[in-house]
Amino acid sequence: QVLLEESGGGLVQHGDSLRLSCAASLRSFDTYTVAWFRQAPGKEREFVSAISWSDRSTDYADSVKGRFTISRDNAQNTVYLQMNGLKPEDSAVYYCAADNSEAVTAQALDVEMASAYEYWGQGTQVTVSE
Repeated sequence: QVLLEESGGGLVQHGDSLRLSCAASLRSFDTYTVAWFRQAPGKEREFVSAISWSDRSTDYADSVKGRFTISRDNAQNTVYLQMNGLKPEDSAVYYCAADNSEAVTAQALDVEMASAYEYWGQGTQVTVSE
């Protein structure tokens, strides 16, 4: 069973925009913190952005601040990543990840740490050409 499914990736040019979607088949989706990570060939997976389950507070990597916006629609069990001003260095496979341990245990989640997330999608490729 696929619990998280990303979509919206593609091949675009420098400066273009894309909107990624992460559709979740998780019960009580509104209790999950959801994040986006990305991994380029030969590089480690890196944090991109996260949105909390409680107050919808957001967090961004410095490299995407001001260009990317994360949002969620709990009624649709979906999290979005709007990516504007794309650069070639944004090229990577983008993964969404979800975890509800903070809601369950009341212990803060380190949203930028990949190992903190229980559920992962299969990824969607984003390629930005010059």
